[in-house]
Amino acid sequence: MMAIGPTAREAAMMNQTDDPHRIQTLEQLLALFDTPGEASLRKQIDWLHPLYQQLIAASSFVALATSNGAELDVSPRGDPAGFVQVLDERTLLLPERRGNNRLDTLRNLIADPRCALLFLIPGLGETLRVNGRAEISVAPELLERCAMQGKLPKCVLRIHVENVYFQCARAIARSQLWQPASLPAGLPSAGQILAAMGEGSFDGEAYDRALPARQKATLY
Repeated sequence: MMAIGPTAREAAMMNQTDDPHRIQTLEQLLALFDTPGEASLRKQIDWLHPLYQQLIAASSFVALATSNGAELDVSPRGDPAGFVQVLDERTLLLPERRGNNRLDTLRNLIADPRCALLFLIPGLGETLRVNGRAEISVAPELLERCAMQGKLPKCVLRIHVENVYFQCARAIARSQLWQPASLPAGLPSAGQILAAMGEGSFDGEAYDRALPARQKATLY
């Protein structure tokens, strides 16, 4: 009987395990870093302090991470500042606007309600991290509360906060995210990417021409 060797993925994993430079234990990891300072630990709480509520109210963009137990997803959410609402000291409301209908985030939350949010405030170095559990609601009063330009969201995520803390400004400072910059030349457009994925069966130029008007008409 012919012996069957490891798959390419299994072989890669075996090679990683044999890598002497790979960190594989908590002890190895902790040896790389200093002990966290008091401020790093003190800032984490399990409720929405009024100062943290101010950061949320000023944020116009949040990255939302979810999992279905097997796969992970991070999805952007954006609206005018204050679009994520504080219902009370332990609850947030996040509207689900029109999108591409893949429903990656919502599918994940059906399987696993755990979620993580990273709030960005334009011009501010600090970001805000919130972890909790979300439920999907179509309660009329919540939809009305999150309406934008007279249009209701498809649903609202009611997020029960489990811990919250701010992240220091180093990442924003290193990336110079809020510094004026010109767009790098040569970046592919959405249409060009779709055309490449379609291997010639997709009209990327037509997609790019129609995209600005389509986005404006379907924003909400």
